[in-house]
Amino acid sequence: MLKQLKKHVCEANKELVRHGLVIFTWGNVSGFDREKGLMVIKPSGVPYDELTPDDMSIVSSDGEHIGGGKPSSDSPTHLALYKRFPQIGGIAHTHSTWATACAQAGIGIPCLGTTHADYFYGDIPITRDMTDEEINGQYEAETGKVILEAIQSDPMVVPAVLVRSHAPFAWGADCDRAVHNAVALEEVARMFVLSRMLTPDISAISPALLDRHFLRKHGMGAYYGQ
Repeated sequence: MLKQLKKHVCEANKELVRHGLVIFTWGNVSGFDREKGLMVIKPSGVPYDELTPDDMSIVSSDGEHIGGGKPSSDSPTHLALYKRFPQIGGIAHTHSTWATACAQAGIGIPCLGTTHADYFYGDIPITRDMTDEEINGQYEAETGKVILEAIQSDPMVVPAVLVRSHAPFAWGADCDRAVHNAVALEEVARMFVLSRMLTPDISAISPALLDRHFLRKHGMGAYYGQ
């Protein structure tokens, strides 16, 4: 199981590059083995084209490095989400251009249309400013805490957040879905910025249209797809 997860996480990290969500080593994907209580995550600072499954770092739920390369510095942030939400099985952190621009501008992403509604059941939240004490303390763990503060609903219906002045995190039931949601987040961020440029006072999608588009793809009554 762990061997398979390492392969899965390795490939998911490479998908970030294929989808144009990262350059250099700007990002990481992790997956979590609930049975063993272990996280598999990209090793710190290793270029994506050099990654192999054996390089993947294994970290305990307490943050102990168990095996593989030195873990990503963002590991404590990932662990904060895994510990709070057992339904999360994969996390993708990127510095994708449009979503990061929103994070740097301090703007969450309101749901303006059906593309957004297909993936996110409402606005993408943005975290508060971190205090100097948080930044100068256990920074990555504190980042996880402000993300948890920003999640005000089921994390699986709005599976992403923008960390203010930093960049986006997205998640899902596994690392493939986390990457999928990160791609969707980048696209809706781009659409939001362009829509706001065209119509600065644009209104949010209606509740009825939000419900229709999200619920036709998610939940008990979903009917989209085969």
